[in-house]
Amino acid sequence: MSENTSKIAFVTGGARGIGARCAKDLKGQGYQVVIGDINADQIRNFQEETGIPGVVIDVASYDSVQAAQQLLIEKYGDVDILVNNAGITRDGFMHKMDPVSQWQTVIDVNLGGVFNTSRVFAPAMREKGFGRIINISSMNGQRGQFGQSNYAAAKAGILGFTRSIAQELAGKGVTANAVCPGFVETEMTQAMPAEILQQEQAKIPVGRLGLPEDISNAVVFLASTASGFVNGATLSVNGGQYMAA
Repeated sequence: MSENTSKIAFVTGGARGIGARCAKDLKGQGYQVVIGDINADQIRNFQEETGIPGVVIDVASYDSVQAAQQLLIEKYGDVDILVNNAGITRDGFMHKMDPVSQWQTVIDVNLGGVFNTSRVFAPAMREKGFGRIINISSMNGQRGQFGQSNYAAAKAGILGFTRSIAQELAGKGVTANAVCPGFVETEMTQAMPAEILQQEQAKIPVGRLGLPEDISNAVVFLASTASGFVNGATLSVNGGQYMAA
């Protein structure tokens, strides 16, 4: 029996896209997986498709995260592996960006959500002496992106947050790392104009867009005991499109 069967993995934004792939692949490695998503219908459909249960959660709300934690404890136990994948976009030029519906909303979900879940789930990991926090950032958080000052700021903030908590938690057996996807074939990128995607693909040295499994492969490694000496790292999974120093 795999040692992973005793570990519970919680994937936010897990009903579709990269999060869904991570949830499926973690289950394939023997983990007991639960997803969190704001959309109850998508959770239900995902569970029917995969057998992976889920809880409704609004990561931007600390109270909602606490409520989800209590439900998880009652049904499954304490979370061992936290994959912070939930995120949104509200693109626009900075000089036209609405301070609330575009700027603050993206910051609250994409960055505030990572704080909320980490703050709620990390104490139990510390008590057990084991935990993995894996934060999904973005290539655009490393390099910036035209029309995405809100998204890039939030995703860059995740990197600083990850490095900080990696130092705070490591002494208790809990590691924190970030994964920075490049352009990946998901519902989010499919909504982009085809010519933009073609332009971006032309910039990728490996000659293709990423696939959700490219990201989940990194997440599965960082969730494993084999990654125990990897801490505070930023793992770029972008086909070489952006190579950070």
